[in-house]
Amino acid sequence: MNGPLYKQANSNVVLVRRVKRKNEGPMKQLTRWFVNNQIGFSFNLLALLFLTHGMPRARDYTAKYFNLSYYNPETGNYGLGWNDGHLILFCVVLLTGLRAATMEYILAPFAKSQGLSKRKDITRFSEQAWMSVYYAFFWPLGLYIYRQSPAYLNYRELWTGWPDRELTGLMKGYMLAQLGFWLQQLVVINIEERRKDHWQMFTHHIVTSVLIYASYRYGYTRVGNLILVLMDVSDLVLGIAKCLKYLGYHTICDVMFGIFMLSWLIARHVLYLGVCYSVWKDTSATMPTGCFRGTRDRLAGPFVPPADQGFRYLLEPLWDSEATFCFNESVKWAFLSMLLFLQCLTIMWFSLIVKVAVKVVKGGAAEDVRSDDEAGEGEGEEEDEFVYEEARPLEEEVGVEEIDLKGWERRAGVKRQASGSTGVSLPGHSDRKELLGRIGCEKQVE
Repeated sequence: MNGPLYKQANSNVVLVRRVKRKNEGPMKQLTRWFVNNQIGFSFNLLALLFLTHGMPRARDYTAKYFNLSYYNPETGNYGLGWNDGHLILFCVVLLTGLRAATMEYILAPFAKSQGLSKRKDITRFSEQAWMSVYYAFFWPLGLYIYRQSPAYLNYRELWTGWPDRELTGLMKGYMLAQLGFWLQQLVVINIEERRKDHWQMFTHHIVTSVLIYASYRYGYTRVGNLILVLMDVSDLVLGIAKCLKYLGYHTICDVMFGIFMLSWLIARHVLYLGVCYSVWKDTSATMPTGCFRGTRDRLAGPFVPPADQGFRYLLEPLWDSEATFCFNESVKWAFLSMLLFLQCLTIMWFSLIVKVAVKVVKGGAAEDVRSDDEAGEGEGEEEDEFVYEEARPLEEEVGVEEIDLKGWERRAGVKRQASGSTGVSLPGHSDRKELLGRIGCEKQVE
């Protein structure tokens, strides 16, 4: 029910009902404020950035948020460096605002128009519809980039051309936008209502973000693009299937769920393992072993890794574009370990998906059991708890000396008695103290 509810506790006190907040510390309050103000916070930041960009002296700094940095006019491609962080931050803020605004003003009203009434169902539909919109744009884009690359349907070509770390503008924009999306997902998963698989999803998002960033910084963008394409296709189908379920189209939902299972199995457990096998087999045979330094037109190497740095030299390319970057067995197994860890997570989720498939075969409905509330499925929407607090009085007590009885008499047209009595001549109310008691300035006098 909207608005506060009131009740009369006794003849003198009015209580107001307010939502009870459980164990809310400062961080929880800040998180709730950010969730409620995502749209205004994001678009106000962007508006301030655009206004600042209108100042000629500031454009050298603000242009980094809108444009790709490190353009090489000799090759027509782009390098990498710290300025890429400005565009990533811009993508995080933009996607945060777009997500919240699309859910609030487009997807949620559409869900209500289709008959959804529970807040939980409207929220879940809006979340899944937004993810479907995102993947519907970035999966075809990633597939187009993969189709244009030499590595199309050829795992071995994923590793040719290295150690060139320059990339086309389309590939660079795609990788940075995807990285911004997954970093934004790390924020979303920690500020919104938690699901039963919160920590698995949180770990998945961290590993995915690290893989995208490391492949970008090391120059393995072809394999990074392919892995994103393989991951995005099943997420796109799953989002559509969930939306159909919330809208009540259960038969079509079951069909889409079957397509989702097939796409997941092929993309994440067949083609993805082919990428892992290529990392293990093709990298050593295709990529030059050793370390390099410099840009494409001034590349030095290969040379032996610095012995006095231990494994530090493997991490330096992640923050220093001029640092030594290498390929050897240590680099290969570092990437392969993260890919296999991600595969373990997907196998765990696929086992849950198989349980849903068995349920469908037995006559049930297709429902994703991975991302429900922590409270468990079937418990219904959580009811708000309320507390009653004493309402602030609408009238305040004032001293008798502050009441202008003469002015009141003039406005009311009341005449004093000729005897000079101190009472006010009102029918049935001739006592001054009784009058003051009636209007709340003194206690009633017996």
